[in-house]
Amino acid sequence: QVQLVESGGGLVQAGGSLRLSCAASGSILSIDTITWYRRVPGKTREQVATITSGGSTNYAASVKGRFTISRDSAKKVTYLQMSSLKPEDTGVYYCTADRILFTDPTMGTRQAIDYWGQGTQVTVSS
Repeated sequence: QVQLVESGGGLVQAGGSLRLSCAASGSILSIDTITWYRRVPGKTREQVATITSGGSTNYAASVKGRFTISRDSAKKVTYLQMSSLKPEDTGVYYCTADRILFTDPTMGTRQAIDYWGQGTQVTVSS
């Protein structure tokens, strides 16, 4: 099976920086678009940043110019560099893959659609 594991969250003061990582593991053949979402209690889920397998990126207006998404396809890791953090950036951050192609020892090539990690908490204090 496959896993997406986020790390790098924590507590930071406003104006500070954090770098989140999303590491994929398993017998992975390819990963298509990766998206970072964040969830804040009482608010709807927000799409923060997206990167395609070709490296094209897209950002929410609220983070543009402050966050940078990148990926190391060889290492199967996606990063979210967050700078100039604000208290409103506080939330649980999730990485998702719209499709992961992988091999299963008994079932051969399979795909996982809309695959999510477990999330990492980011707290920005004022």
